[in-house]
Amino acid sequence: MKKACIVSIGNELLNGQTVDTNASWLAGRLLEKGVLTAGIWLVPDEKQRIVKAIQDASELGDLILVTGGLGPTDDDLTRDAVAAYLGVELEFHTEILRIINDFFERRGRKMAPTNRSQAYFPAGAAILDNPIGTAPGFWARKKDIDIVVMPGVPSEMKQMFTGHVLPSVEQSLLTARVVCRKLRCFGAGESDIAQKLGNLMERGRNPLINCTCGSGEIILHINAASEDAAAALEMINDDIAAIRGRLGEWVYGEDDQSLPEVVGNLLKKRHQTIVTAESCTGGLLAQMLTEIPGSSEYLLAGWVTYSNEAKIRLLGVPEKIIADFGAVSEPVAQSMAVQAAQKSGADIAIAITGIAGPDGGTDEKPVGLVYIGVLMDGVCQVRECRFSAMNRHWVRLRSALTALNYIRLRLEV
Repeated sequence: MKKACIVSIGNELLNGQTVDTNASWLAGRLLEKGVLTAGIWLVPDEKQRIVKAIQDASELGDLILVTGGLGPTDDDLTRDAVAAYLGVELEFHTEILRIINDFFERRGRKMAPTNRSQAYFPAGAAILDNPIGTAPGFWARKKDIDIVVMPGVPSEMKQMFTGHVLPSVEQSLLTARVVCRKLRCFGAGESDIAQKLGNLMERGRNPLINCTCGSGEIILHINAASEDAAAALEMINDDIAAIRGRLGEWVYGEDDQSLPEVVGNLLKKRHQTIVTAESCTGGLLAQMLTEIPGSSEYLLAGWVTYSNEAKIRLLGVPEKIIADFGAVSEPVAQSMAVQAAQKSGADIAIAITGIAGPDGGTDEKPVGLVYIGVLMDGVCQVRECRFSAMNRHWVRLRSALTALNYIRLRLEV
């Protein structure tokens, strides 16, 4: 089974100035074609460090993708480093220099003398043209290791990989495949899910199940390797059925489905409408719902009633309820949902009120305390949530996603 390694070069990647999006993009495209990424290196603009990274990568993979360090300045050392790894000299290509010069002339600019360095390549390497930049890439081979070197500029790298590298990768794969599917979960922690799955998450099994988490969502990545794609898919489908059986309602979707999308599909299936009334989330829940194309079929309206006065004047929450219980309370969340449903005529109303922080919390009502009210089928249920006060954004995001999950669970009954 072919495996790849990715080496990303540039000081800016190590000092926080630039995020290495190239590596994640390449790993994703490779996985789509059945190639696993065995390792990723971030390397500074230092020749010996680059050589060492390529040497280390060659011990894990038979396809090494290198990005960055092909510019015309003194710190662009990738060409020299790869030549050193291959044990060959750099060769000057007159035709490539002409192409680079023409690139500048078409834009009414004069090529700088330093761009001449971009016409040097390791002896024996195949040159990969770059129609949208001045840095051609190249493809070299040492024993059974393919080394593909591409520019660090994401748009140039993506075009070069898609046009020159991907077709050759596909041709070399024959029938060997790694198939990947995802299951999306909400409502449980990572440790809870791992305990439920038990032996399904053992290392070394095929399919291999990994998980990632964020904002309360757990994504299970199921990777099956086989010489036949259909066999790999069958293995994954068996695991999906087993996982769903163990996790039950914690699983809300597959692959790239989002919670707002799942909720929207359920609303359309039931021919029901929804309305939102938000305080601490400031319209985030309505934004999530409207990000889904066709959401006008079910989302009627939304209120952002951040202040007490807005809750009273715009929604009609009784002033006495706020005075007696406070704006962050179960009775206020219930009243917000009931009033929103009455004013809009929607089948379902959802209300959120809470303390997102970082200030405003007390011992009785700490930051992260959120009440979520859902009115459906004439019944309003309110849930108290106490989210970790990691930061303001996290509390707001977790509140909106939790509200969507409550809706999902009631719609699926």
